[in-house]
Amino acid sequence: MAVFARVKVFAAACGMLGLAAGAAEAASCGKDGSGFAVWLANYKASVEARGIDASPLNSVRYDTGIIRIDRNQKGAFRGTLEQFMARRAPASYVSKAKGLMKSQAGLLKKIEARYGVQPEVLLAIWGMETGFGANSGNKDVFQPLATLAYDCRRSEFFTNELDSALEIAHRGYIPASQMKGAGFGELGQTQFLPSKYLQYAVDFDGDGRRDLIHSRADVLASTANFLRGHGWQPGGGYGPGEVNYRVWNDWNRASIYQQALAEFARRIAN
Repeated sequence: MAVFARVKVFAAACGMLGLAAGAAEAASCGKDGSGFAVWLANYKASVEARGIDASPLNSVRYDTGIIRIDRNQKGAFRGTLEQFMARRAPASYVSKAKGLMKSQAGLLKKIEARYGVQPEVLLAIWGMETGFGANSGNKDVFQPLATLAYDCRRSEFFTNELDSALEIAHRGYIPASQMKGAGFGELGQTQFLPSKYLQYAVDFDGDGRRDLIHSRADVLASTANFLRGHGWQPGGGYGPGEVNYRVWNDWNRASIYQQALAEFARRIAN
């Protein structure tokens, strides 16, 4: 889920201690890094007062790079559909997805039986997001999330994601040291934001963990669970004008991304 498009309904599962409300009150946002240290100290105090370990934030700094990228995301969605697909869903990805459709047929069939999401849809998302897991990212999630939570542009949204990331680490779902992604706090092979991990990640391989970093079964089933949770109709069409096309908007709000996912899935299925 590209972050540009994820600013949508974010009723997060921060239920354990009501982190979001308290943390949002910790300090005001800022438009540059001058007040970040004070904001961070107040935020950490608010979190710790609720019994949550804030130590993953001990080494974070205001990240000017992530601010610059955040201000310029629209550029990534320019051009024609074919130009976008050449970058994000080239012919080599279609070929690889067709191979995975065969080699992972048993897993994909089980996931479709449980959630009603077609295999080509999951493969399209997996391929477009991280090249089937090859480009999941290795950047710590806490620094960008803290920077964007402090930044006034989308402070409430990213404070919720920072709360959720700390909850994931505190509950032991994923060790803080392993919480790495592409740069905006996303986790795993289909790039779940932390609040979406709490809401939709599932343990499909039965090992007792919801592992979106290493477990192919958990990655694909969790992605299917997300789509089903946003109204995906089992077996329904996903092209423009069809019943499931609107659900792409809940994955990514950029219209060209939605068009590309639908077309990518179609090419995989054909």
